[in-house]
Amino acid sequence: MLRSTEPGLQLHHVTRRYGSIVAVNDISLEVSQGEFLVIVGPSGCGKTTLLRLVAGLDVQDEGSITIQNRIVSGNGVFVPPEKRRVGLVFQDYALFPHMTIAKNVAFGLHRWSKADVRQRVYEMLDMVQLAHLADRYPHELSGGERQRVALARALAPRPDILLLDEPFSNLDAGLRTTMREHIQRLLKGINITTFFVTHDQEEALLLGDRVAVMNQGQIEQVGTPEQVFHQPATYFVAEFFGYTAFISGHVTSAGLETELGFLSQRLSLAPGSEVNILVRPDDLSVYPDEEGTAYIVRAGFQGMHCMYQIALPSGHTVYSLMPHTSVYAPGTRVRVELRPGHDLVCFPNNRSMSAKGSRIADHHFVY
Repeated sequence: MLRSTEPGLQLHHVTRRYGSIVAVNDISLEVSQGEFLVIVGPSGCGKTTLLRLVAGLDVQDEGSITIQNRIVSGNGVFVPPEKRRVGLVFQDYALFPHMTIAKNVAFGLHRWSKADVRQRVYEMLDMVQLAHLADRYPHELSGGERQRVALARALAPRPDILLLDEPFSNLDAGLRTTMREHIQRLLKGINITTFFVTHDQEEALLLGDRVAVMNQGQIEQVGTPEQVFHQPATYFVAEFFGYTAFISGHVTSAGLETELGFLSQRLSLAPGSEVNILVRPDDLSVYPDEEGTAYIVRAGFQGMHCMYQIALPSGHTVYSLMPHTSVYAPGTRVRVELRPGHDLVCFPNNRSMSAKGSRIADHHFVY
């Protein structure tokens, strides 16, 4: 189903303060109707506060929020949560323990006729494949089943936008993967605008049509999963996804000189410029070598792969993802080969590589 280009949600210079703490700092963002937007960032970055502002559970100090071209907060307007036409799924599902599953789903269907409520409840339970459990109580269901009930309840009143706050965090790894796939298919099928909050990088890349990366109350970058991973706009975004490392590089007319060898990658910088080069585990290979100047610090077996942390002579640490048959012990001297097979992201070397959270305006990546 094609997504509309009309805005489903608009945030315009939204700021929320708690005393001296700025939880959300001047955020402007637009989500298209039917789009699945994931807000991702570390704990305390402001992503749940942002969701609460959209839901109407909190009020911003500055800026405005618009849903389906209707201002719901700001410019002297405040529409209460129950009148915003938003569906909300909490991290702990927040089901009523004394109500059956059917009554939980029916809870938000005020002013509907009994016949319409009954039809909508079973329509929703059938959609999440739980119609056979309509008369059960929440404590009789598994975590995954309770989550689907919470989703059915949120969707039952036909909201304009669906808000999900870390909905998979209480599930075990196997069930989490299954539920991600199930809910992604379901939400794509009904084409609802979705605002999804998580701290899980893998989850963000798997689910989002677009991903907004938050840090310290601000959005560092918004883009497709491929864009934020392969073209990170700031050091923070680069470091947030995966086992990221940086090595120093020196720009020449023919490419880049690095401590791991020459890269025939040309940049739009003058020869002699210094850059920090983003390298990920799949860009590097390691091989035992008694005369190697690098050594393995840590080895991690991951089933199909082995992840190695490697110390370089410069003091920098890098990572290498190798086949499970390449088993090397910590302390092993190795030769490190940098053969990415694609252009690497580079940042001008005008600050410490260990610093985090640089803003896009100060430190653009370069190609």
